[in-house]
Amino acid sequence: MTHPKGIQLIVGLGNPGEEYEKTRHNAGAWFVEALADQAHSILRPMSKFQGLHCLTKLYHHDCHLLIPMTFMNNSGQAVQALASYYKIPPEAILILHDEIDLPAGEVRLKFEGGHGGHNGLRDIIQHLGTNKFYRLRIGVGHPGSSKEVVNYVLKPPKKEEREQIDLALQEANKIIPLVMAGDYQKAMHQLHTSS
Repeated sequence: MTHPKGIQLIVGLGNPGEEYEKTRHNAGAWFVEALADQAHSILRPMSKFQGLHCLTKLYHHDCHLLIPMTFMNNSGQAVQALASYYKIPPEAILILHDEIDLPAGEVRLKFEGGHGGHNGLRDIIQHLGTNKFYRLRIGVGHPGSSKEVVNYVLKPPKKEEREQIDLALQEANKIIPLVMAGDYQKAMHQLHTSS
């Protein structure tokens, strides 16, 4: 059975609930919300996928959008439920997540690798049984001390940081047509030279 070579599932990580909505940890979810808006699609709660979901068309390709409604540490449950239901292979999944090792306003696309201490990624790797999926790492900056990280990602970014993150997401949006078509090298090149 041949799979289309592009991305079939885009997942925006975050924590559910109003108190987390604007926090740095929800940067991935912000991007998926923007993609759904842009495609005039509505993310609806789907209990079997434990998240907000829609099937939409992005640049002439069918694509599932998902924001897990589990807490961040259990993101893998939602990703795995949807991927196995629709038989989407890990390499056709793009996970959007906040990244403290990048400054606010930087975005990087990568394939496979470890979880770098990110609990959402850790759980996804565990549930999928592989790390061979794409990640869009959305820089939110680092608090300077590892003891501060938990506190830091659960707070909203400063106004100017949020503006930088929003601009970076607009840049990242420009490579979505390339990832949908499976042209990952070109997408990486374009993204990494623009920021």
